[in-house]
Amino acid sequence: MKSMTVFSGVRMKWLAFFAGVCCLSIATGAPAAQGEKPCADDAARLCKDVQPGKGGVAKCLKAHKDELSPACMENMGRMKKKAGNMKQACKEDADKLCKGMEHGGGKVRDCLKEHEGELSTSCKEMMDRPGGRR
Repeated sequence: MKSMTVFSGVRMKWLAFFAGVCCLSIATGAPAAQGEKPCADDAARLCKDVQPGKGGVAKCLKAHKDELSPACMENMGRMKKKAGNMKQACKEDADKLCKGMEHGGGKVRDCLKEHEGELSTSCKEMMDRPGGRR
């Protein structure tokens, strides 16, 4: 069994953080267009027994990816791209302002929001976009 290095642990934490951002956006039905929730019908149909919160609905949707509507699949792709952009824009801020913070459950996102006045311009712009602070 291969042991985890500090570097791979940091990578895993970042992956968990941005997966959480993505999942939160998907679960809340981040709008594809004004007023739309492209995954709402899929969630109601496929995940009706899942308690909302902590990414449960998003995990359920991912588990049923072959059964999702085209609109929901497209939305999930956009959210995955957005999570990557957020990671790139906010990595240094999170490393500096939220050092040692446990990842998951939106903890790093909440930490970044608490330090809004200290964020870099690129991170602040990403956080200010629709769906950036859910």
